Amino acid sequence: MTDTEQSVPEHCPGTQSEDAGKASACAGCPNQKICASGDTKVVDPGIELVKERLGDVKNKILILSGKGGVGKSTMTALLSRSLALEDAARNVAVLDIDICGPSQPRVLGVLGEQVHQSGSGWSPVFVEDNLSVMSIGFLLGSADDAIIWRGPKKNGMIRQFLSEVDWGSLDYLLIDTPPGTSDEHLSASTYLANAGLTGAIIITTPQEVALLDVRKEIDFCRKVNINILGVIENMSEFICPCCNVKSEIFPPKTGGARQMCEDLNVVFLGSIPLDPKLARCCDEGKDFFAELPDSAAITKLKEVTGKIVQICDGSN
Repeated sequence: MTDTEQSVPEHCPGTQSEDAGKASACAGCPNQKICASGDTKVVDPGIELVKERLGDVKNKILILSGKGGVGKSTMTALLSRSLALEDAARNVAVLDIDICGPSQPRVLGVLGEQVHQSGSGWSPVFVEDNLSVMSIGFLLGSADDAIIWRGPKKNGMIRQFLSEVDWGSLDYLLIDTPPGTSDEHLSASTYLANAGLTGAIIITTPQEVALLDVRKEIDFCRKVNINILGVIENMSEFICPCCNVKSEIFPPKTGGARQMCEDLNVVFLGSIPLDPKLARCCDEGKDFFAELPDSAAITKLKEVTGKIVQICDGSN
């Protein structure tokens, strides 16, 4: 690892060790080659490129989840739509770095669009006048194509996305990550450490099996110095669209995300109920705000978005 790197993995052997760049903990690290060469004074040029490229992006937010299946990608799309809709003068973008499972093109309704390249870099695909998205899904020959890459290649792709996409001036860049605490997260945190990363929003569901992994995600953020903006509890309850009766699909045996946030001193941003119509909109790439303006999920989402804006404004 370089001297300038702020996000140090827990088991990093350190630049002075004989195992620098060679230990198992080094696999996938953006600075592995530098450490292995022994020239620790050399700084990964990608770090400065990312900092320069994202200089006009006001808020850079990682969307994390300790576990798959909690609706992280759906929530990323919902938040981006909400932020863009709330203020037409606000420029919002989504970067999908879930390399092996890119879903933002489908959820945001731009599946099949092409990415164009110019002298200033890749141009993101626009969903609305003030909402754009970039994903490896746009670079595949087919939506069914599997991406079978080792860590270093995935990290190289993330570096390209962060340093070569011409975002322009943005108020919010939401970065959709894969589940867990893997190579992609270390790579993103390394490149964003000096680029003014605003923080992370963590998505969970109420049941303990999800909260166990979210606790690990919170621990990861603290170990690599990522500011946790808050936790969103998704699919907190099911509200019947016909009779409005509430049912707990995932019973919070230990108090759910709210209790976990109190225990770990993390901001609880709110709960979003499960709405099957919203899930259908995501599958079909429709604008859920236009299709479901009276949904309880949309109402709660607007409240959560307001809290996020308030927190980000306070941190700038």
